[in-house]
Amino acid sequence: MSTTGVMVETLGPIRVLTLDNPARKNALTSKIYEALITELKGAAEDDSIRALVLTGSTQVFCSGNDLDDFLDNPIRDSTHPVYRFMQQFNRFEKPVVAAVEGHGIGIGCTLLMHCDLVVAGQGSWFQMPFVHLGICPEFASTCILPKLAGRQKAAELLLLGERFEAHEAASAGLVNRVVADGDALTAALAYAERLAAAPPKAMQAAKRLLSQSEQTAIDEAMSRELDQLVTALQGEEFAGAVSRFKARKTAS
Repeated sequence: MSTTGVMVETLGPIRVLTLDNPARKNALTSKIYEALITELKGAAEDDSIRALVLTGSTQVFCSGNDLDDFLDNPIRDSTHPVYRFMQQFNRFEKPVVAAVEGHGIGIGCTLLMHCDLVVAGQGSWFQMPFVHLGICPEFASTCILPKLAGRQKAAELLLLGERFEAHEAASAGLVNRVVADGDALTAALAYAERLAAAPPKAMQAAKRLLSQSEQTAIDEAMSRELDQLVTALQGEEFAGAVSRFKARKTAS
């Protein structure tokens, strides 16, 4: 694992951020969120960078929040690294392409709603099991997903919390393109090259205008979800879910 949990590579005008926490299946910790915040800021301020690619390993994209770290560093308000990352990622002005192989769970799925383009390997799968963990959905997913997939499909994915495959994710509007397993990063880089070749000011203006009409709704949704999440993390349902999770882990 890299020292920060994020590997960084610059390919001409493209900055590639690779989640690198293999021991925890690329689960995100406060330290990794801080590293991502730093890298997003650096990419935003570097005029030579015109597009960003976010990816994981060939086995797993992101398993969501690291539960142990989340228990040690619970989110209490908007100063928490996870919330500051959400805000910065949502407002990142340059185009972002995600390359997904393996699975994307929790925030490993909801953050895709804030990418401009998403490529997924055909064997990849996704899950948003928030309710079954005794908490609520986050990253404005309660606002964005109904607009992408329709209310009934959003309810199915968020309330049932079951896994769904890459082609279903594409049908729901979460994924732009499904490719052969192992080809997601190559396809994402091809998208990024096309985005980076466009006039940068026009590209950023277009991205800003795309989200401008819904930005207030996204901000308000994230704030509402944060309030509910802080309450839920102190509740019995979350404590029970943690106990069951740890019992299954011990048993295995």
